[in-house]
Amino acid sequence: MVTTKLYLDRRAVKDETKPAPLKIAITKRGSTSYISLGISLLASQWDSKANKVIGHPKKQFYNTYIKKRKLEVDEIVLSMIANKDIEGTITEIKNRILAVVNPEEAESVPKNLFCVWLEKFADNKGGRTRQIYLATLERIKKFKPKEYAALTFEEMTLEWLTNFDLFLAKTSPAKNARNIHFRNIRAVFNYAIDNEITAAYPFRKFKLKYEETRKRSMSVESLRKIMTAGIEPHLEKYRDFFMLSFYLIGMNVVDICNATGITDGRLQYRRAKTHKLYSIKLEPEAAAIISKYAGERHLLNYLDHHKSYRTFYNCLVRGLNSVKVALNSIDDGITFQELTTYWARHTWATIASDLDIPDATIAAALGHSYGNSTSAIYINFNMRKVDEANRRVIDYVLGQL
Repeated sequence: MVTTKLYLDRRAVKDETKPAPLKIAITKRGSTSYISLGISLLASQWDSKANKVIGHPKKQFYNTYIKKRKLEVDEIVLSMIANKDIEGTITEIKNRILAVVNPEEAESVPKNLFCVWLEKFADNKGGRTRQIYLATLERIKKFKPKEYAALTFEEMTLEWLTNFDLFLAKTSPAKNARNIHFRNIRAVFNYAIDNEITAAYPFRKFKLKYEETRKRSMSVESLRKIMTAGIEPHLEKYRDFFMLSFYLIGMNVVDICNATGITDGRLQYRRAKTHKLYSIKLEPEAAAIISKYAGERHLLNYLDHHKSYRTFYNCLVRGLNSVKVALNSIDDGITFQELTTYWARHTWATIASDLDIPDATIAAALGHSYGNSTSAIYINFNMRKVDEANRRVIDYVLGQL
């Protein structure tokens, strides 16, 4: 079954004040490809329910053009279905449509070239995740500078992966760091198999081995010191950000910065890393910090004073390091070797585990799947359990359990 719909593609446009491209989304078996309409609109200029442009000087012209183009694509899809010409990947189907409506835009994608599909897979991701996939592409280019362009899925055998691992080890001795690239490669293989691009799968024999990582969780006493220690006023905003992340179950920096509002006492957001929707009950401790740093364009004012998330993040890293130095100057037997927002997330999970909160609840709170992937699809986890778990963790830290 192939379906089409109009889609304002805001995946790479996080700023609501900037326009995003309008596209026709073509979907088959959960995979989607897009045909650009050459129109960019603000979110306020697109009515997704009525599928029409509103509040734009050219709305009448645009709506006529969009309706005509969508009808053309739908007629081609119906013809393909009638002629039983609907086999192949969604990208191949899109290219057959483009060959009719706009031949100069049609792409010729070699069926089994790994690096081509890695790049396309990365383009479906956003922000930092996309950069990580493209970093893997760059390492493959360094590994086989003359051969990478013609590299096929079938050529990436157990021997190829083993040699690639040896190549990576020359500049990245840490096994876990190298595994990032292999996880990316494995994800592209799974994507290719799902889209019937290849049947090859070298990861049946090439197994990822992990090293035990340094724990990034602190004692409750250390966390209480962060909360209560007297520090200079200009450092308080960094401490408050760290505690806000903790109160929000280790919410990532970029997601806190991009948060825009609260609905029915819950902070609802789409995680930048996974694009999945999350909902966290706003406890009074978190609400107090949000009220203290209320922003104009965002939920918090951190980005109101910085050009971008990245500039604020760099400032936060330096600020938390200064907080660490200030805390270590207090001679009470509690010292910190490092202080980053990762510690907030890991510490929340560790305390939850110490309180015998079930692993499934902790996994749901952190946005991880638990159990096998099939059951995760059908289980609608009761968020009340997550809410209660977060309250228990906070109460324990505050000494109220």
